[in-house]
Amino acid sequence: MEFEHYSVLLRETIEYLNVKPDGIYVDGTLGGGGHACKVAERLSERGRLYGIDQDGDAIKAAGMRLAEFGSRVRVIRDSYAAMRHALSSVGVSHVDGIVLDLGVSSFQLDTPERGFTYRVADAPLDMRMDDRGEMTAADIINRYSEADLYRIIRDYGEDRFAKNIAKHIVSAREKKPIETAGELVEIISAAIPKKVRMTGGHPAKRTFQAVRIELNRELEVLENSLDDMIEMLNPGGRICVITFHSLEDRIVKMNFRRNENPCTCPDDFPVCVCGRKSKGRVVTRRPVIPADAELKENSRSKSAKLRVFERGRL
Repeated sequence: MEFEHYSVLLRETIEYLNVKPDGIYVDGTLGGGGHACKVAERLSERGRLYGIDQDGDAIKAAGMRLAEFGSRVRVIRDSYAAMRHALSSVGVSHVDGIVLDLGVSSFQLDTPERGFTYRVADAPLDMRMDDRGEMTAADIINRYSEADLYRIIRDYGEDRFAKNIAKHIVSAREKKPIETAGELVEIISAAIPKKVRMTGGHPAKRTFQAVRIELNRELEVLENSLDDMIEMLNPGGRICVITFHSLEDRIVKMNFRRNENPCTCPDDFPVCVCGRKSKGRVVTRRPVIPADAELKENSRSKSAKLRVFERGRL
């Protein structure tokens, strides 16, 4: 199957990135190379783009798509959490722009053997962004305690029936291991009132999201990486982050605000004494969302939000 990923908010992201022809840019979630391709098109022979992704399928697909740009583009298989180390290994310490598109790719969702989908009954419970990792979604479902299952479904899935879903999972796995998406969907459905199942969207959507986030440490990685990436920006450089659910968006929003105004002094202090200096400014006071035309073309972009931060003087 061909690697496909609709690049959400593509035009808006490239406009906000404000690409300089001779600049150095990073796509930290390379995917199919959609955003990276538009950046590379704007680079001169002196400009450089580094594409990073932990998904082996994405690396292969993007590598082929970006081959036409020659030495202007370099593809690296790694997590964006390791961006500073990955770039340092090729002699790069500072960059002019960074893009993160945190969405799951269409390829990952539509390839049953990757285990991200709840719509294919015999799909395995995998969900690894990086298939070199040993732990899978099945390990979480079959090994986590009821309390931990409840915690992740409640916190990451924001599902009001989290407690009952966790209880049903533990009860079912005592009889036999839960191995497929279909088995898990059936268990989740039984834990949710029929009236809600009929009107509230797919009953398994939130639980699958929660397990995927836990397995790939998505929120932890994001929260622990943003400061480092802002530090890597040259003056005037920008980081553009596209999120797809409220937990991601809140992390980005709060981080950008803190980097713009890190002062911890009480409001009634006449001058700052904490010594914390602003790292730059929030460019997008409100998140940028997809236009109606994009929503019609790609319904998966409905929850997307773009936030942008610009580095100030070093």
